[in-house]
Amino acid sequence: MKNRFCFFIVVLSSLIFTRLGLGSYEPEWESLDKREVPDWWTDAKFGIFIHWGPYSVPAFTKVGQYAEWYWKDLKSPGRKAHEEVLGFHNDFYGASFTYHDFVPKFTTELFDPDEWAQLFSDSGAKYVVLTSKHHDGYCLWPSDEADRSWGRPWNSLATGPRRDLLGELTASVREAELRMGIYYSLYEWYNPLYVSDVDLYVEKHMIPQFKDVVSRYAPSVIFSDGEWEHSDKTWRSEELLAWVYNESPRNEEIVVNDRWGKGSRHTHGGYHTTEYTSGVGETSDPWEESRGMGYSYGFNRAEAIGDYKTSREFIYMLVDIVSRGGNFLLNIGPTADGRIPVIMQQRLMDIGEWLDVNGEAIYDTKPWLVSCQWSEGERPIEKRGEYMVEYDILKLTVEPDDGVAYKEIWFTQKDDVLYCIMPRYSDGKMFVEDLTVEPDCQITLLGMKEPLEWTQADHGLEVDLPVMNPNSKPSKYAWTLKIDGLSL
Repeated sequence: MKNRFCFFIVVLSSLIFTRLGLGSYEPEWESLDKREVPDWWTDAKFGIFIHWGPYSVPAFTKVGQYAEWYWKDLKSPGRKAHEEVLGFHNDFYGASFTYHDFVPKFTTELFDPDEWAQLFSDSGAKYVVLTSKHHDGYCLWPSDEADRSWGRPWNSLATGPRRDLLGELTASVREAELRMGIYYSLYEWYNPLYVSDVDLYVEKHMIPQFKDVVSRYAPSVIFSDGEWEHSDKTWRSEELLAWVYNESPRNEEIVVNDRWGKGSRHTHGGYHTTEYTSGVGETSDPWEESRGMGYSYGFNRAEAIGDYKTSREFIYMLVDIVSRGGNFLLNIGPTADGRIPVIMQQRLMDIGEWLDVNGEAIYDTKPWLVSCQWSEGERPIEKRGEYMVEYDILKLTVEPDDGVAYKEIWFTQKDDVLYCIMPRYSDGKMFVEDLTVEPDCQITLLGMKEPLEWTQADHGLEVDLPVMNPNSKPSKYAWTLKIDGLSL
């Protein structure tokens, strides 16, 4: 009798949760779009993107283009990088050398997943997203579907590295107490099944492959891509996401993006994505800006040091993006032998060093009433967009054009604490406009113990900044006032 009663309670609870939409999602956008992005992701703020595959062997494209598109550029006259890639390929590999011939050279012999994971942890990142499969269809895990539809071994365990790269990195990243995610391309440029019958490709290849990689590695993030050639109905995205939300191994914590069919970006799915831009405007919707350290996601040997952003720029981008409610997914492009280029390691270590001091002003925060305080002058128009929009963070902060305003302070908030992050440090007073605090408010500079003197003025707050030489400053690139005692 007791067992029957317990069974009845379980069934009744299940029906109630399903009725309320709390325990089950239907395969339709109206239901799926009600799911909120889990808090861990919006609290994390900073992640590492990794583009790695056979394209890492030639590691080449025209500067300004994406090296991971090598195969497409090689075969597609009219693309911006076609002439450069074709000429490079014929000169150094020969016209008869195919893209498939790169796979045996994708050896990864120097890949140490524990070393990578330690670097990511030291950078201050909270999650990692690896290209499980890019548009070339080559898989970094043992995918039976890839081998079957391509008619050849087309995964990293059966060819090239002879290693389950995704599995190894997943284990190391989780050991380092970071969240692990995957990038997954819906389409594959030259997959015979995709080229001949996209519906059959989706049914026989993509759906079972997608479910395999998600079930096998239980990612916390799915960065879908390659959706733009077909509608979400063709990709059967609603069906896929209902499965992800209801049945996948980490269904409660998993986060997905918005790339699930032509026209779906910033409309359906989870968080909104932008790529090589300043991100979206100030909005309550979760979003993420991703970019490489140079002009490419995949490693491009043609890029010189001047093509890379500096550590200072990445730190300012991180703060600027977080102040507006976004996350920052910064990409690295490892080499074919499994090394993370030293310049990329250096950038990550510098970001981590800054976050060691200032991280509490980034993690677990939310935007304040305004994202920043502008100086005097004509305020520049901040360009927004989804893809490849100019984002000169130095002009917006420390290198403005003559007579043009710049961002003096970025703001983030956590409960009754306001963080004021300054891209410039000047000994003397810092004035925070239109700010009122409690009489017992305590203000400190992160990285220093002694509280600062302050005065409540008519139109804001005056804070006395300590005089410091470069060696005594707690941070190298930006400095944070912690104001504990807002008038809420």
